[in-house]
Amino acid sequence: MQRTKVAVIGSGNIGTDLMIKVLRSHHLEMSAMVGIDPDSDGLARARRHGVATTHEGVAGLLALPDADQIDIVFDATSAKAHVANAEALPGKRMIDLTPAAIGPYVVPAVNLEQHLDAPDVNMVTCGGQATIPIVAAISQVADVGYAEIVASIASRSAGPGTRANIDEFTETTSSAIVSVGGATRGKAIIILNPAEPPLIMRDTVFALIGAEDGDPTESIRSSVEAMVAAVAAYVPGYRLKQQVQVSPVPADQPVQTLLEPGARRPTHQVSVFLEVEGAADYLPAYAGNLDIMTSAGVQVAEQIAIRSQQGVAR
Repeated sequence: MQRTKVAVIGSGNIGTDLMIKVLRSHHLEMSAMVGIDPDSDGLARARRHGVATTHEGVAGLLALPDADQIDIVFDATSAKAHVANAEALPGKRMIDLTPAAIGPYVVPAVNLEQHLDAPDVNMVTCGGQATIPIVAAISQVADVGYAEIVASIASRSAGPGTRANIDEFTETTSSAIVSVGGATRGKAIIILNPAEPPLIMRDTVFALIGAEDGDPTESIRSSVEAMVAAVAAYVPGYRLKQQVQVSPVPADQPVQTLLEPGARRPTHQVSVFLEVEGAADYLPAYAGNLDIMTSAGVQVAEQIAIRSQQGVAR
């Protein structure tokens, strides 16, 4: 079966890791690596793999001989750059790994099927890819009035793009906690941990829920464990650090300010602790925050390609 041709814009850490994953894919063909630094390691590696390269940005991509045959473009640049890149590439399917959020938020384990036909899909953020599946799992069995996530990543795995987009990270992730995760309100925090040796990505999900009947502990644990398995199918280093914690909300705990005005007081609070270890394809294993983004992006591209290839086959 013919593979779907793809290009990667951004020859930094994320773009290079994407390329290595695409090169292993049975459904995708790595056609071009696009950068702006002619001396970048990403472009050099692409050339060694026989991949067409350009250091002239999107204009250089459009000038490549087979540019019209490229169906899917990964954008691993920045939120501002993605806006310009999307405008310059009409007709291409865009998978946006920046917080630009032009297209719908996509978390593969939660809502990929709903957006396979979207022209531009947004991969939210690293923290969003790690934690929104958990919020969604809790939402499947209880009313989530409030969900808060804390993503802790190694400082070494936070490059210039990540640091420049901190505000977009919090806004985009908070929004997706609601629109994809199903919480009524959401909040996101990211911590850049300077510890040496660098620590693996850790994520905490805290949710306030309303349970209608009895103790929701077992139903929540089962739902979360099933979701963790679904994410781990495309991010093998994704795992629970300990058993999901569910407990009644103490009567004296002031939680109403976290909820929508007039919302019922929650009955239980849920805490979920996660760890994301990277596959170490190009990035170090501690950079799970970057690996989960590239793994999720490739998962989306492969499913788009499979659908397109099946349509051609029919």
